Amino acid sequence: MGDLKYTIIKTEEQYNQYCKILEDLIALNDPNKSDEIELLTLLIEKWDEEHSLFTDSDPVELLKSLMEVNNLKAKDLAEIIGLTKGTVSKILNYKKGLSKETIRKLAEYFRVSQAAFNRPYELESKEERFFRHSALTNNKRKQSKKYA
Repeated sequence: MGDLKYTIIKTEEQYNQYCKILEDLIALNDPNKSDEIELLTLLIEKWDEEHSLFTDSDPVELLKSLMEVNNLKAKDLAEIIGLTKGTVSKILNYKKGLSKETIRKLAEYFRVSQAAFNRPYELESKEERFFRHSALTNNKRKQSKKYA
């Protein structure tokens, strides 16, 4: 049967080599290479899952670091995942959680496991946000002083 062109990734050097090969194949945009691209993608994803560097990061911190590495701004991310700039801002500031669809799109774009983004993390409390930014709080104090 002969030697296999690709094998299960066993070292970081092999991982980096396969990533480079995959990038080159994708850049060729040759439909005849689709099976090779799929195989390399599977091998790389398997390595990523087993050697994930993202287990300590909450999903928002992971997203911010991936944006930095890829030189992306919030407006770029909004276009990539099909959300408004305001929604992306809320996500990056812990005011809105990641939806399943957003997680899927982020994982696909950054080529990481969906599990990296699908972990619990703390959002800013709605009560804290309401009272801290609300003019209503100040009005109550003013009213209570009038009637005191």
